[in-house]
Amino acid sequence: MVVPAGSRMIAWAGGILAVVGAGHLLLGLVFSVDYFDEWLTFQLWGRWLEDTPEVNGFWGVPGGFGLPLAIVGALVLWMNSNGIVPPAFLAWTVLAWGAVCAIIVEPTPAPLLVVAALLLLRGIRSAASEAEVAVS
Repeated sequence: MVVPAGSRMIAWAGGILAVVGAGHLLLGLVFSVDYFDEWLTFQLWGRWLEDTPEVNGFWGVPGGFGLPLAIVGALVLWMNSNGIVPPAFLAWTVLAWGAVCAIIVEPTPAPLLVVAALLLLRGIRSAASEAEVAVS
């Protein structure tokens, strides 16, 4: 069976998003292991705006975008495997977010978010074209 090009692009995009999100979460946890005791004993209560390593570590890992990004990637993969085309607003949102992050600080994996969003947009457009051809 031939996998449509749109589906392949969507799968790649979802995989990139899931890997970048999971990698961010896992690396963040490794680098923040010294702060777990502060996090788990509620020592950050009332200190969430302070500029300390413990607070910054919290906002970078459990309070950051790694887990949500991994979930978005997994959702895109799940939708694709079930024949559901992800909505374009998801790709546009990731594109805007990834572009802003890539402009503000480098080197980061943010350009991969831009690549994934562009693949997702192209895959969505291709899937729509393939659906139109199948109907006619």
